[in-house]
Amino acid sequence: MAMNKQSWSLTLLVVLCTMGMVHLCHAQNSPQDYLNPHNAARTRLNVGPLTWDDNVAAFAQNYANQRARDCNLIHSGGPYGENLFGGSGADFSAADAVNAWVNEKADYDYNSNTCAAGKQCGHYTQVVWRNSVRLGCAKVRCNNGGIFITCNYNPPGNFIGQKPY
Repeated sequence: MAMNKQSWSLTLLVVLCTMGMVHLCHAQNSPQDYLNPHNAARTRLNVGPLTWDDNVAAFAQNYANQRARDCNLIHSGGPYGENLFGGSGADFSAADAVNAWVNEKADYDYNSNTCAAGKQCGHYTQVVWRNSVRLGCAKVRCNNGGIFITCNYNPPGNFIGQKPY
C-alpha cells in the first residue's frame, strides 16, 4: 500500500519528533553537560578548563556498568581521580552530580587546605584540581532504579599536602 503525501509527511514528523525526544533525554548527560559545570567552577578560580577524553570516558562507562547491579558508591581503584554520585527517586543529571560536588566548596578552607569538621570537600577539590586536565564521565540507571554517575580525571588530583590550585 503506497503512502500518500500527507501520510508520508505525518510519518516523517513523528519520526523526527521521536528522534528529538530521544536527543532531549540524553542531552542533559552529554560530554558538554559534564564539562560546563566543571569548567564554570574552574573558571571562577582562574584554573584552566578540562577537556573531554574518550578513553577516560570509556573507563568511566565500564565502571558505571559494573555498578549498575547494586548502585553502591564504591571507588573503582583505577588510575584516575574519581568522583561518584548516586541517588534514587529522580532521574539525576550530569549537572546534578557536578553541582553536588561543587557545593562542597562551602566546606573547604583553602588556607588550611582542609575540610570543615565532619564534612567532605574532596569531590570539590578534585573538580578544581589544577593539574587535572582531561575528564570522562558516565551515568547508568541501576537495577534497583537508582542512578549512578562517575567522573574520572586525568591526571588525578587530591594529593596529600598539595593545594588544588
